[in-house]
Amino acid sequence: MLHDAASGGWAEALERGHIVHFPECPLPLPGADDQQFLRAGLSPHLRSKNVSFYPDAGKLTGLQAPAPVLARAHRILETHSARVREFLQRGMPDFTRGWTPGTSSFRPIEEQGRGLSAHASNELIHVDAGAYGATHGDRILRFFVNLNPSRERVWISKGPFDELFRRHGEEAGVRTGGLEPALPERAVSGALALVKRALPMARVIDSSPYDRRMRRFHNWMKDTPSFQAPPHQRFSFAPYSAWMVLTDGVSHACIAGQHALVDTFLVPLRNCRLPAPWHLLSGAA
Repeated sequence: MLHDAASGGWAEALERGHIVHFPECPLPLPGADDQQFLRAGLSPHLRSKNVSFYPDAGKLTGLQAPAPVLARAHRILETHSARVREFLQRGMPDFTRGWTPGTSSFRPIEEQGRGLSAHASNELIHVDAGAYGATHGDRILRFFVNLNPSRERVWISKGPFDELFRRHGEEAGVRTGGLEPALPERAVSGALALVKRALPMARVIDSSPYDRRMRRFHNWMKDTPSFQAPPHQRFSFAPYSAWMVLTDGVSHACIAGQHALVDTFLVPLRNCRLPAPWHLLSGAA
């Protein structure tokens, strides 16, 4: 499932359910002092599992800290967010046209053995759905950097969405067809779209038939021991490597690793040239 970034064709590889892999991060990273600050300086001030910067609103969440700590974390993540956006827009201009930048986050906590509830755990294989509010079929693109200087970040996968839907959709109770929202729901989504820039967390209120169906499949994957059991594919990402993937279209779990930068974007469905989860769930594929 790994696609060597040096071979090009990133957008097509992403749509085909591959992980585009950069053995070395292709863009400048925070300086050594700033990296050490992220890895060691934020721990006493964490309020949640991630420290996240929202570029549209210019807001930082996840910390309860003195003003200098907040200002430094804000600067580091804001700079990294801008670098990732510029890099991906330059490398995939058609695919990223009209996209919505989401959070630029630092993940400071070791993933292995966190003991979270099943639906919150990154250690259980899943496709992304619902954590960012309603996507209405738009694709969830994420760009990762392993900022750990000495340890790999380890993923496992059971393959792309289309294979899993054909194999497990009926068992999971995920039906096909009927994804158009009713008029009241469209009105609510339209109103929320107007306030998301100022209030980023308003996105979690939004919903749609597509997003509810994706969430059902996500929860079934995490709740089903037979699905979580091997065989699966395993990927180890070296220190300072990077990778990107459409996480709504590729099943994944992070079973080990600490200290990662993760940038999230919503890519318009209209930019896709190949069948996406929306097409499969609607019966249009």
